[in-house]
Amino acid sequence: MAEFTGRAAYLQIADRLKEQIRSGKTPPGEKLPSEAELMSQHGVSRTVARQAISRLREDGYAISHQGKGSFASLPSKDHPVKRSPEFEQITEYLSEVRQDVRRLAERMDQLEELVRQQAQER
Repeated sequence: MAEFTGRAAYLQIADRLKEQIRSGKTPPGEKLPSEAELMSQHGVSRTVARQAISRLREDGYAISHQGKGSFASLPSKDHPVKRSPEFEQITEYLSEVRQDVRRLAERMDQLEELVRQQAQER
């Protein structure tokens, strides 16, 4: 199962698969796990599995063939991954939102601890 790290589950899964491809554990041309296999291996929904594979394609680590599946690939230096300015803005915004959520969670933990301490003093 993908851990809660403040980073989206599909990105965690995509990062693991990218590392396997870069390290040679999953060589270029080898079939990648299907959506169903990713769902089972990581305990995620079909949407999350689909997003992980989509991210691999976007980043040049997968080539998909309809009806056959997705296959490992290494990004081509001749064709760098291009992302729109809107995509970059959204990614940056989401990163900021994740940081805010982490700070809020930390603040909630502090407040809950304060309430516990006050309850013990009574």
